Amino acid sequence: MSKLVISDLPDSSFEGKRVFVRVDFNVPIRDGKISEDYRIRRAIPTIDYLIERKAKVIIGTHLGRPKGIFIPDLSLKPIQARLSELLGKSVNFTGNVVGDELKKAIDTLGDGEVMLLENLRFHKEETDNDPEFSKELASFADIYVNDAFGTSHRKHASTYGMALEFNHRLAGFLVSRELKFLTRIRENPERPFVVIVGGGKIKDKIHALKSLIDKADKVLLGGGAAYTFLKAKGINIGNSIVDDEMLGWAKESLEKYGDKIFLPVDHVVADNFERRKNCMVMDDIPEDLQGFDIGPKTAALFAHQIKGTGSVFWGGPMGVFEVGDFSAGTTQLARAVALATWRGATTVVGGGETIAAIRNAEVLDSEITHISTGGGALLEFLGGTDLPGISILDNKENEISVVAS
Repeated sequence: MSKLVISDLPDSSFEGKRVFVRVDFNVPIRDGKISEDYRIRRAIPTIDYLIERKAKVIIGTHLGRPKGIFIPDLSLKPIQARLSELLGKSVNFTGNVVGDELKKAIDTLGDGEVMLLENLRFHKEETDNDPEFSKELASFADIYVNDAFGTSHRKHASTYGMALEFNHRLAGFLVSRELKFLTRIRENPERPFVVIVGGGKIKDKIHALKSLIDKADKVLLGGGAAYTFLKAKGINIGNSIVDDEMLGWAKESLEKYGDKIFLPVDHVVADNFERRKNCMVMDDIPEDLQGFDIGPKTAALFAHQIKGTGSVFWGGPMGVFEVGDFSAGTTQLARAVALATWRGATTVVGGGETIAAIRNAEVLDSEITHISTGGGALLEFLGGTDLPGISILDNKENEISVVAS
């Protein structure tokens, strides 16, 4: 069922109202500087929309896993600075999540002004979904907006508990777009439908893969996922990474879906990750070597399978793309997916590693139909699991009653 989006309400619904927006600004910060701000930029349209309608915007997010204690390196101070730049206006920041000082600051917010709370996970009550903590967070606002798809699979205070306290629980533009494209992939993908899965382990993607493999016309496997399937097929993979506990399922899948599963036919191999003096391309992997990327023949084979229209879902790189020696396969695949977009295919890419791989391949955001901000949330949604942070939001059918109230 479609969720009620902020644009479904009249503009006057937000004027002078305190609007809590849960975002996902869990971005990489090194030496106090943000190295990748994609998730921040994706939330800007929602924040801009509320500012323009004279709402008092209160933003909440987490950063890292501080486990309920204050860690200076996980403070949101750098995010405040970057958010101020992107919005073109100063963002208020007291360095608090709850308390009287923060409440007084929120009470003095003017229409169209923005307040950023400190890292929500500095309080263990956030991940515990503590009822009292949830109520205190909810007391700061009149309307609740979820624009944090990447954390919507967690039943935390800011994604679920506090939302229960509101009459109006709306989706932001980021969440709305995620649901639009991911629902299409999960339930009614345009054909031919190609699924590309890579990364380290199948176990992390098992629920999504089980759901998608039946719907897919072609399944292309790289990375650790491929080595697990190759081993299940009886092919020597040397010392390559393998998910042994998934071998049984991989063998069953090959028996049932073997005609649609494409595996690597050559590999970029080396002694190990640290020592790469024997880095070479081989069709078979000897016992003393490991595979770290798909080879050129495989890259060409995979690129041919995604040529044309239809839809493509890609989750997980083809190898250890962060290292130059092992980046070619993932780079070629990223560019092939981009080309499929220009040819008319609907292309959906997800997961932090995959997004980083796209950046590494110098593929533009505009060359992919939809880049998901979700990791675990993306995989759970595609696997058919309800996300509590999404389920709690108002449905479209409630639009009349929400507007009327």
